[in-house]
Amino acid sequence: MKQKITADDAEDCFTGFPVVLASVGGQKDNIITLAMCHVFSFRPPYIGVGIGPKRFSHGLFKESKDFAVNVPTRTLLKATEICGSKSGRRCDKFEAAGLTREKAERISSPLIEECPVNIECVKVKELDAGDHTWFIGEIVAARKDPSYDKAEMMLYWGEYRVIGELVK
Repeated sequence: MKQKITADDAEDCFTGFPVVLASVGGQKDNIITLAMCHVFSFRPPYIGVGIGPKRFSHGLFKESKDFAVNVPTRTLLKATEICGSKSGRRCDKFEAAGLTREKAERISSPLIEECPVNIECVKVKELDAGDHTWFIGEIVAARKDPSYDKAEMMLYWGEYRVIGELVK
């Protein structure tokens, strides 16, 4: 028989969430490490990132008309940790993490050159959901390094991990 569990315990039942580096431009370029990123629609292609209102990036995402979702691999763990632990209010995260700004094809926000996947999004909706705002963007351009292997994509569940064993 199944036991009753708390809402916090229910959240722990998920194995992990994809780690992304979301970048935004405007008055100040910034990067935020997020584990709240999800596809919201396939047609039209929408992807969303969830950011807490206390974060410096929240205001930048609110002001911006666009943003980028950059997918790091395990080789970018140190940069990912820096972008997730330092505030863009006090430092330039591109510089602090040793990452390179790259001009996007269709949006004004910068891409991260070192990430093997870059997804350019035009913001179409903001949704306040509890303690986070979801910024949902339509994918207007995307690119991928031919050598990118999804098995190298990092997940976060209490710590950074990569995808493990193939079940089927």
